[in-house]
Amino acid sequence: MDQPARPADQLHEVRERIDSIDMDLMRLISERARCAQQVGRIKNALAGTAGALPALSPEEGPVQYYRPEREAAILRRIKEKNPGPLDGEEVARLFREIMSACLALEQPMRAAYLGPAGTFTQAAALKQFGHSVRTIAMATIGEIFREVEAGSCDYGVVPVENSTEGVISHTLDMFLASPLLITGEVSLRIHHHLMSREADTTTIGTLYSHQQSLAQCRGWLDRYLPQAQRVAVGSNAEAARLASLEAGSAAVAGLPAAEIYGLTVLEQSIEDEPGNTTRFLVIGPKDAPSSGQDKTSLLISCRNASGGLHALLSPLAEHGIDMTRIESRPSRRGIWDYVFFIDIIGHRADPKVAEALEHLKQASLLFKVLGSYPVAVL
Repeated sequence: MDQPARPADQLHEVRERIDSIDMDLMRLISERARCAQQVGRIKNALAGTAGALPALSPEEGPVQYYRPEREAAILRRIKEKNPGPLDGEEVARLFREIMSACLALEQPMRAAYLGPAGTFTQAAALKQFGHSVRTIAMATIGEIFREVEAGSCDYGVVPVENSTEGVISHTLDMFLASPLLITGEVSLRIHHHLMSREADTTTIGTLYSHQQSLAQCRGWLDRYLPQAQRVAVGSNAEAARLASLEAGSAAVAGLPAAEIYGLTVLEQSIEDEPGNTTRFLVIGPKDAPSSGQDKTSLLISCRNASGGLHALLSPLAEHGIDMTRIESRPSRRGIWDYVFFIDIIGHRADPKVAEALEHLKQASLLFKVLGSYPVAVL
């Protein structure tokens, strides 16, 4: 009678199987990378020595190395076809990194973000493009726009709204004059941590953080750190840098900032709302073709008259277009003159959306499509 395999023998057998699978994965990833290199050579040949990028086809438009709509479609398919046991989000993140590394073989990409290193905006850039992208820190949101406009960076990542504290107005204001378009969106769960050189909170007299983060942690800070003076700075990473230099100080920031600046995390996840989420926009010179699940962002203004906004938005309702967000901002063209930032579901190339936008354009004093882009996948 055969004896059952000993646990040690079973473990050895499973480990050998894992080693074999790892080699298969290596072979397939290398094959994918060689395909990416071939794609890069084909696109370089199409571009020619003069750098002009001709169209691959009328449907695809000009040659582009980074195709956000294609990546979004691939990641959606990965999540839909995932058999488990790994979670669909986890599998999609793995594929994001593979695609990021392969894209770097085609054309290394530069993405500007609100620095310094360790900010949530950098985390959003890495979530969107993967860790093979070269992230470049900028001091202000305005600098991000200018670097992308000048072509020094391929894309920029800017915060636009937080689920707790609302819209980031400076980002919206930049779209009033910028020719850049929205090419993607990133949704990032925000966890704020208290970090310091100090061993505990009793000696903390000064607390640094971004004003939005201070607001998002107001309840916790009022209860557990009422003695500390709160100082708003340009970013959470800058707050961590300052806390690393000053005794008796602390910062509210993300975990990457604690690692970069050598701080001890005294308290984790001190945000008042556990679902605290920030939405970021990816900006570039072109928006994205349709991915099948898209949003379109608009900038419009209406006549300053009774029922003006209602009349302006009527084409969306008449064509069955779902509006997911509307924000008003001063237009800077006159007193009490406002513009509206609107997000709708659908791509501007979709026939129903295109017809609604044409009617909306005719009814608007100011009409600007800020971009059509894939709905965030991760």
